[in-house]
Amino acid sequence: MMAFDGVTLALSKGRIFQDTLPLLKVAGIVPQTDPETSRQLIIGTNRPDVRLIIVRASDVPTYVKHGAADFGVAGRDVLLEQGSEGLYQLLDLGIAKCRLMVAVPQGFDYAAAIRRGGRLSMATKYENMARSHFAKKGMHVDLIKLYGSMELAPLTGLADGIVDLVSSGNTLKANHLEAVELIDHISARLIVNAAAWKLGRTRLEPLVEAFRQGVKAE
Repeated sequence: MMAFDGVTLALSKGRIFQDTLPLLKVAGIVPQTDPETSRQLIIGTNRPDVRLIIVRASDVPTYVKHGAADFGVAGRDVLLEQGSEGLYQLLDLGIAKCRLMVAVPQGFDYAAAIRRGGRLSMATKYENMARSHFAKKGMHVDLIKLYGSMELAPLTGLADGIVDLVSSGNTLKANHLEAVELIDHISARLIVNAAAWKLGRTRLEPLVEAFRQGVKAE
């Protein structure tokens, strides 16, 4: 395959892709394919100098950090969990908003459990963020790494509670859980390779400015 001389933007399927579309439109960029209905992982746009690559949300920073993409749109949760060394967070895009929360079964007295100083167990895929949060509170917590269906952990006795992203809270309610503590507010960020930004800012700045205008328009 011939080398691509334009700008490559790394995105993940789902909410981030859909929420980024209006910003792309303001920037005059229209994807030629919908990744939700196509298996293509490299998607052209109406502009020959801009293309999209579709990767897992957790892989977006890696593609940008190693130069396989010039930019990426990544959730703040991913950046905090993995670390953002070698990356600049240029813009808070204000999309894909949610909260990282501690949630426990309805009726579980979380405050009392903290006061008693008991050792709680929490299921999460955000081990680093959870560990940092509970350490700051001086709490003794055993973390259980899971990759999905977090709500099942306290329902089966695997854990006392969970640390997970919460948007509407409907999934928690459906599984008789409730959010009891905010860890952080999360939204998607436009990220760029730090070295590439220093060396090629003139080439990349127009797209950043277009995104900035899109955020203002929203």
